[in-house]
Amino acid sequence: MDRRSLIKRAGIAGVLATGVAPAVHAQAAVRWRIATSFPKSLDTIYGSAEKFAQTVKALSGGKFDVTAHPAGELMPAFGVVDALEKDTIEMAMSAAYYFTGKDPAFAFSCAVPFGLTSAQNLAWKNHGNGRKLLNDLFAKYNFQTLSAGNTTTQMGGWYRKEIKSPDDLKGLKMRLGGGVFGETMAKLGVVAQNMPAGDVYQALEKGTLDAVEFVGPYDDEKLGFNKVAPYYYYPGWWEGGADLEFFINNKAFNKLSAENKAIVQAAAAVASQDMTAKYQALNPLALKRLVANKTQLKLFPKSVMDAGFKASQEVYAEHSAKSPEFKKIFEDMRAFQRDQILWNRFSEFPYNQYVNSIKL
Repeated sequence: MDRRSLIKRAGIAGVLATGVAPAVHAQAAVRWRIATSFPKSLDTIYGSAEKFAQTVKALSGGKFDVTAHPAGELMPAFGVVDALEKDTIEMAMSAAYYFTGKDPAFAFSCAVPFGLTSAQNLAWKNHGNGRKLLNDLFAKYNFQTLSAGNTTTQMGGWYRKEIKSPDDLKGLKMRLGGGVFGETMAKLGVVAQNMPAGDVYQALEKGTLDAVEFVGPYDDEKLGFNKVAPYYYYPGWWEGGADLEFFINNKAFNKLSAENKAIVQAAAAVASQDMTAKYQALNPLALKRLVANKTQLKLFPKSVMDAGFKASQEVYAEHSAKSPEFKKIFEDMRAFQRDQILWNRFSEFPYNQYVNSIKL
């Protein structure tokens, strides 16, 4: 009796009873939730979680359903890692450097001062040792990561007063991402405060903050920072290419079929590419609008950049002396970065330098 005839006569229950499975079997429905650290209003960052959910549903024919949730809906913005550790959520979408209180090395998974650009970050994680080293660290907290998108090089933030030298940073109350960057700025006299994006405008408006850095023109315009701080500095030397990520609960991922695991990985790649491209497309348009509305663009003085670099090197040395794991990840990233800088000297740098010098 051939297979098709057997299935037709016995029905699926009979086939399973005989131990002969059909070539294509129905996958059990899967339901996941993504808790994000961002508000819905940020269609760039939060939009990556939505794109992921839509792609998973499409690839699975609706059998794998993922719902995205903004900060505060399922848990506070900075509560997602604790939830993953306790198996109360299948997935989160956040910035790893928000959680350096657990381990300073978390910062390398998002961005660190004078670190990797967006393209370099992706290369280090996917074709260097980055992803493996970081997932070994995150395994202690019951999750692994996939890139959700990169902001590309960020701006240096909004300030109520001009920053003419490192002395102007002393005593400045500033919202920033925290971790290695926060410690670096603390060495420069900044009073660092890490708070969710949705809380920043009011603090800046009331004067409880003197400055804020978030991402770049498109997101910053949406959050209204230009209305309460006139000076917009660049570049964001602490975030040469900040990687947002999907944090995936290890137990939940391991329960998936091979097909659904592949769907998760493919959907993350789609969402990541979409977010990065969206920032590249939208930031220049937003920057032109901000300048038209009296935003004052300012380049950080070299003295400030030099002071930041010196302070960051001190922070790296201090953590490396205390943590072999931090040192291992840092040294691997730096070695990869040196090769990237070498290649950049003969590729993008001279090309961009020339294109920036001519009228197109």
